[in-house]
Amino acid sequence: MAGMAGASSLGDFASAIGIRSHESALIQELKAGSEDAYAWLVGEFHQPVYSVIYRILTDPADAADTTQEVFLKVFRGMKHFHGESSLKTWIYRIAIHEASNRRRWWFRHKAKETSMEQGENTSEQYFSQEVNSALVDHHKSPFETVADHEIQARVEAEIRQVAEPYRTAVVLRDIEELSYEEIAEITQVSLGTVKSRITRGRDALRKRLGEYARQVGVEHGSGSGLADSQVSNGKGIEVLR
Repeated sequence: MAGMAGASSLGDFASAIGIRSHESALIQELKAGSEDAYAWLVGEFHQPVYSVIYRILTDPADAADTTQEVFLKVFRGMKHFHGESSLKTWIYRIAIHEASNRRRWWFRHKAKETSMEQGENTSEQYFSQEVNSALVDHHKSPFETVADHEIQARVEAEIRQVAEPYRTAVVLRDIEELSYEEIAEITQVSLGTVKSRITRGRDALRKRLGEYARQVGVEHGSGSGLADSQVSNGKGIEVLR
């Protein structure tokens, strides 16, 4: 058993070396201005970066603009990237920083011109027209699909109401499925702070969804109701990925 465990650890170590070696080569290509490397980078990170930014800003147009700004900063800043963190966490850190700046600007300026209600309606319309189609599991019955979309829309709306920095922590962990260590690097706080923020964010989301979870259970005939944890940490989060 010890030999097997050792072999497993060795395999993990070799895999980690392989990943770092691949990333190092990619970074060199990016620094050299390779168009293929940049095309790969955008293809690999555009959707997850947009996803995180959208859930911070809640407006699809602002999220799209900010995502473009993130990649411009990545391209311009690549010559200054020396591998202090992984390429992934560096890109996410830029994304969180840009989204936070945009959000602060929004509250100072744009919020004076546009009502929050209009912003929410735009976001909900975006979900129904763009995101839902990509999340449909065609093996599900129409009833199950509608139920998933209802939960998705409600969870998404409630996530937007969770205060920062707890919302970002929950999004990075439960939707983007990043490790605690990666989140700590991205947000530049301690591991303990990351865990605390995730716990508080989940608790806030669970409280907001508690009554809705019971209503869903009754309406969908589950008898005892859909458990809070299924909505806040399970089914609701799952359909948002």
